[in-house]
Amino acid sequence: QAQLVESGGGLVQAGGSLRLSCAGSGRTFSPNVMAWFRQAPGKGREFVALVTRIAWNGPSTFYADSVKGRFTISRDNAKVTVYLQMNSLKPEDTAVYYCAADARPLSTGTNNPSSYEYWGQGTQVTVSA
Repeated sequence: QAQLVESGGGLVQAGGSLRLSCAGSGRTFSPNVMAWFRQAPGKGREFVALVTRIAWNGPSTFYADSVKGRFTISRDNAKVTVYLQMNSLKPEDTAVYYCAADARPLSTGTNNPSSYEYWGQGTQVTVSA
């Protein structure tokens, strides 16, 4: 059974940085798409960023407009790990951040959380003003 485990959350002041990690485990677990979502109190789960495993010209990334230019997603396929480097953090980035994986063979990535079969337990990110 595949599992995802996040780490790296915490409390940071506005303008600061954090780096989240998400390690996947499980026999033959090598998802095409790995992504980050977040959920603030009282709100739905929001797409943050995704990265594909293989594309003809290398991994592809896609970002929500709210984080574009501030966050960077990357992955280490050998370790089945995805990272989220978060810079210039704002109080509105405060949320529980979830790692997700889509292991379907033909998946190309989507911002729809229902398309992801595997989820981590979440890690809290709090940005103070």
